[in-house]
Amino acid sequence: MSDEPLETLIIQVIDGAIATIPSYLDEIKENKEVLKVENPQEFAYGIVMGMALGMGGAILSAQKEMPTTEDQMKIRDLVYKHIPEIRERIFS
Repeated sequence: MSDEPLETLIIQVIDGAIATIPSYLDEIKENKEVLKVENPQEFAYGIVMGMALGMGGAILSAQKEMPTTEDQMKIRDLVYKHIPEIRERIFS
């Protein structure tokens, strides 16, 4: 899979994950004692990053048998490229 369609799919995953941030933040605040979360926004940021990286790997796995280390680095680079936007959307 070339970078452009892959990046488009990753952006869709990131957008979908970010759309759920308000409900994550509410859930985290309601369960603060159980979750032991000091910063709900950082926790939500971790969720979004995990979803983006995990789904990127799943997309590649669906395209071929086992993503190579190079493929995984490509996913990481595509996701990391969007970190400023992700952080802005969560923390602003």
